[in-house]
Parts: sequence; C-alpha cells; structure tokens
Amino acid sequence: MTEGKWDEKFRTFLKKYYWDSILQLANDYPDQRSIYVDFSDLEIFDRELADELLLRPDEVLPCADNALQSIDLPIEKSMDSAKVRFVRIPNKVPNRDLRSKHLLQLVAIEGMIRKATEVRPKIVDAAFKCMRCEHVTKIPQTELKFVEPLECENDTCGRKGPFKLEINESVFIDAQKLQVQESPENLRGGTQPQSLDVDAEDDLAGIVKPGDRVVINGVLRSHQRTTREGKSPFYDLVLHANSIEYTDQEFDELDISPEDEEQIIALSRNPDIYHKIIKSIAPSIYGYEDVKEALSLQLFSGVAKHLPDGSRVRGDIHMLFVGDPGVAKSQMLRYMVKLAPRGVFASGKSASSSGLTAAAVKDDLGDGRWTLEAGALVMADMGIAAIDEMDKMSSEDKSALHEAMEQQTISVAKAGILATLKSRCALLGAANPKYGRFDRYEGIAQQINMPPALMSRFDMIFVLLDTPNEEMDTKIAKHILKSHYAGELSEQRKNIPASGVSQELVDEHMEVVKPDIDPELMRKYVAYARRHIYPIMEDAAREHLVKFYMDLRKMGEGKDSPVPVTARQLEALVRLAEASARVRLSNVATLDDARKTTRIVYSCLKQVGVDPDTGALDVDIIASGTTKSQRDKIKVIKEIIKAVGDRHPGGKAPLEEVFAEAQAQQIDRQHAEELIAKMRRSGDLLKPDNDHIKVV
Repeated sequence: MTEGKWDEKFRTFLKKYYWDSILQLANDYPDQRSIYVDFSDLEIFDRELADELLLRPDEVLPCADNALQSIDLPIEKSMDSAKVRFVRIPNKVPNRDLRSKHLLQLVAIEGMIRKATEVRPKIVDAAFKCMRCEHVTKIPQTELKFVEPLECENDTCGRKGPFKLEINESVFIDAQKLQVQESPENLRGGTQPQSLDVDAEDDLAGIVKPGDRVVINGVLRSHQRTTREGKSPFYDLVLHANSIEYTDQEFDELDISPEDEEQIIALSRNPDIYHKIIKSIAPSIYGYEDVKEALSLQLFSGVAKHLPDGSRVRGDIHMLFVGDPGVAKSQMLRYMVKLAPRGVFASGKSASSSGLTAAAVKDDLGDGRWTLEAGALVMADMGIAAIDEMDKMSSEDKSALHEAMEQQTISVAKAGILATLKSRCALLGAANPKYGRFDRYEGIAQQINMPPALMSRFDMIFVLLDTPNEEMDTKIAKHILKSHYAGELSEQRKNIPASGVSQELVDEHMEVVKPDIDPELMRKYVAYARRHIYPIMEDAAREHLVKFYMDLRKMGEGKDSPVPVTARQLEALVRLAEASARVRLSNVATLDDARKTTRIVYSCLKQVGVDPDTGALDVDIIASGTTKSQRDKIKVIKEIIKAVGDRHPGGKAPLEEVFAEAQAQQIDRQHAEELIAKMRRSGDLLKPDNDHIKVV
C-alpha cells in the first residue's frame, strides 16, 4: 500500500469518526495541538491499517498527522503542526518483558513516573547561516548528537564554514525526559522494579509528575551506548511517547469480572462476614481478634470527603502497634502489605525521611539537574504503608510523617524544587517500648519513644503485651507447632518424591493456617467495597458516637480529672464506622457499626490512655507524656520540698523530712522517690549531697 493511500484512508477515518473533535481542535489551535483517537475505532474502521500502525508506526504515524493537517476546514485556519495521538493500544508490554522484537513497534507501557525533568526547548530544525555568503542552510535534527552542516549549500560559495546558528529561524519544541518504573503492586517477591526512559515532546511535556500512575503509548527506539573505548554493541531503550493516559488511581486496578462480583455480593450477605474477614487476616498468627478486626477496617478505610471550602478530610485509618518483642507485630505488617493491592513496607531504622517522603536527586536523566524521586509514602498512594521499628527512627524523620498522616500530602522544598506530592495512604506502624519491654508500673506513654504530636495522629494505638498466661500460652504453642507441622508435610511432599505424604494429609493439616477467604478474592472484595460503597451514617449511629465522645470528654470536666479524648478521636470514630459499613457492602452505617467502633476504640484507649494511679481514661498521657494526677503530684512534692527547704539554711531540704511530709499527704515513699528522680532528670531539682535536695 502506498503512502498516499494511507493519507486518504486516515482522512476518511478522521472525518467519519472524529469530525467534532477536529472542529474543536481548529477552534482551540494552537493552544491545543492534538486530537486523541481511540485505537479500537481505527480497528473497526480498517483492521489492516490498525495492524500496520502497531508494526510500522514510523511510517503510519506521519500519514495520520498529514491527513489531519490537510483536512479542509470550514474556517480559514491551517493546523500545520497538529498531531494525532492514539490511546488504548492493545499492545501492552510490561517493562521487564521488553525485547528486541519490540523495537520500532507501537507499544503501551504501564507504570509509575519515578522521575521527571523540567520542560526545556529542543531544536528540531536548525537554521545555519554561512558567515561568508549569508546563505541559510536548514538541517533537521533527528539524531542524538547535534548535526552541523559540512559545507555551504550555495553553489557559488561551497566553503566549509564558518556557520552561525540562527535561533529565530530554527524550529524548537518543548521536550521532557521521564523515567517510568513498574508499579510496585505488580511486583511479586521483592524483585527490583525496572525502569524505562521516556521522551515526551510538544504538548505531552510537562503534564505528569513523579508518583503518577500512567500508561504511555509510544514507539520503542534504541540508542547506542557510548563508552570511553568508543561505541558499544549494547543499545539502550527509549520510548518516544505518542500519548499518555492516566490509569485510574483507585485502590486497585484489579479487574473485577461479573462472576467475581456475584461471588463478592454473595459473600457480603453472609451474616458471619466480619468473622470470616478476621479469620483471613494473618491466619498463621493465633488470637488478636481485636487487632485483626481493626486491621480489616483499615483495609476498607473510611470515606475521604471534599468540603466546599476546598479542604479534604482523610478517610484512611492510621494504626500503631506498640508491643513487647515477639508478639508478631512485623508478621501482621507484612501480611497487610501483601493483602493490600498497593502496599509498601519500610523499616524505620533503615529508612530516611527522604526515603519515606521524597528526595531531590542529581541524576544523569536530566543531564545532572535536580529531579524529584518519590519515596515510600508516595509510592503507597491509595494503599497501605507499613513502617516497622518506628521508635528507632530519628526525630527529624518522624516529623516528616506529620503532614503525610493528617493532610496526606508531602511538600518538598529542596534544591530549588517546590512541590506537593500526594500520599493518600493508610499508615500502619509498629514500635517497641523504650526499654525493650513494657514496665507495668510506669505509664505506657513514657515508654513509647515517639513525639506526642505524632501519637495523636493515629486513630488507634494497640498495646500488645506479652504476659505469661498458661491457658493462652498453650493454645499459641499448639497453633505454632501445628502450622510448622503442616509446613513440614508440604515441603517433604514437594521435595522428596518418594515420601508417603499424600496431598489429602497436607490439605487437612494446612486447614489451620488457611485463610477463610482466598487472598485474591479478598483483595477484589476490598477493591469493590472501596470503589462502589460510600456509606452515610444514620442518626442513631451519629448520636451514639457523639454520646460516647461526650462521655469520654466528661471524665475531663472536673478539676482534677484527666482530659481523656481530643477531637481527633471523634473523627477516628466516624472513619471506623464508615469502614465497618463497607465491610458489609452497605451504604448505610448503622448503630451496630457505631457500637462496634466504640468497642474497639474503648479497648484501645483502655490499654493506652489509662492513668496507672487512678484508673481513669486520660489521653493526656498520649498527648503530653505525663498524666494529670502525676502532674498534680509533682506540684505537691515541689511545694513540700519548698516548704521544708524554707525551714533549713540554704533552702536544702533533708530527704527524710520530705518523705515524711509526702506520706502525710498520701504519697507513698516509693512513689515520692520516683517523682523526685523524674524531677531531677528534668532539671527541676538539685541534689547537693546524698540526703538533701533543693528546688532549682
């Protein structure tokens, strides 16, 4: 088929299918310079032409552009640089499957933008002026290197220069280099994600930013590598973008087939659905019903709301586990990352603040300029970010999380780059107590090495204590050994062909650690719920939450009682109730949902926010690190020391007298010693010698 015929075909095709778009383009030209054509339309119109386009895009694409530029328009306007861009190309190739056979074909690459350089002009047609005879030579720049004329075109001159580049007569277009990397959720088993360089030109430059998930359609080309020894036989791949489509950045790009949907809806009608979902989360870990229930709510998440004043209220539920070593915190984190369609796992000790948020890097992609690289929280956008060992992070790294948790954006101001990236993810953290294990007698908050501002941002904080308890320990031990036994059977069957282990035996023993709902179906269930279910709270549920919140606040009304709850806790209650309704695929959050959330939150607060002295709930522990009763006692002790000191020369108070006074005011000696030690640590008291103290 000759070139001309293709032009004609494209003209007919565009007029038939895209006439309205062409008129719109003529109207907006030159602000808008391209029209987007759905590949399936071309396939319906002419199958042969569509196949040619995939196999020989370098010949076919210019024909499409020519056809568009030469269409007769009802208005006087020439669109001499208008482009046809094709979207929804069937030839989707994963990054790691690109092979030499794909060279010069039209392919679609899906992934996440890892880096993007600034948009800069690139010369396409260079005009050179001969300095001797002033003749202008035009040279199209298609190569990697800049091409200069060898000799003057003018026959009478014919000299070899010198030439001067005429900027105003040359043609420039905008260009940008991108690096697209495989999406983390498509990677299985810790493989290094592969990346591909992309050249975006003209109106494609400058429309994406790091962290965006896109499909880039374009022609795959290769550039020869040059080494110091000269040219190398190895070539690098570069994708010349023809169009960029945003993939729907939903909880997941899982395709839910109609059969899946039936299965999902049938599951949601099961009255035992909560229990089934709890049983499907980390089944190899025994117990922790409360924790697993909270984790399932975190998967489903509340509803993010956009308010008319432009603010956004987050729907994601953040959780923190603080616990003794060996209570399977990291196991649960790893399981959640596997279960969530987009999960990122980072360990606090080895992650820096820029690794979690975003880093500015100098790289060869932008010829040594600064570019942004998205970190773990940006990668987990619309998924779950699990951070283990949060207590071991340095304090500046912890403060990097504040904005990411509440506003769910990450602002970067580094190396002259000012940018805001999105990190709409639920954070799941795990931390160990300060001294390795919990001390039963000290307030829990003093033992968690995290700043109060960060703690109050978590919707739920679970304290997992490892307390010996004969009955429970027996059950856990049996469960662990059962799961090991099942694993042993399965491995032996797999690796020793002659072993007498039957598949039935393996299945029977694997039953213990088998999730109730298959993980694949579970992910689809969650994705379906997050895509289609937007619950509204009933009045009764709202009243229940308000009452619960007010009751907790009431404990803080009297003068000496602690303040138990802040407004953040109320928002957390709402999110949890919405998530609970989503589990049942119900668009109404009922009183039962509200009760369920208050129960979970209460069990959380009971562990964390209880003043060890009075047994009253006190969220001040979380917020400031000292409870109300402790603050009061410190005041009392301070006054006692002052009073005793006034009776002695130099304000030095003998310890024994102080303890005697304290005893008279119902503070026992051990407690008084602890408080004095605490005040000495904070620098409020001096101890001039062993038996005297003095207020600073």
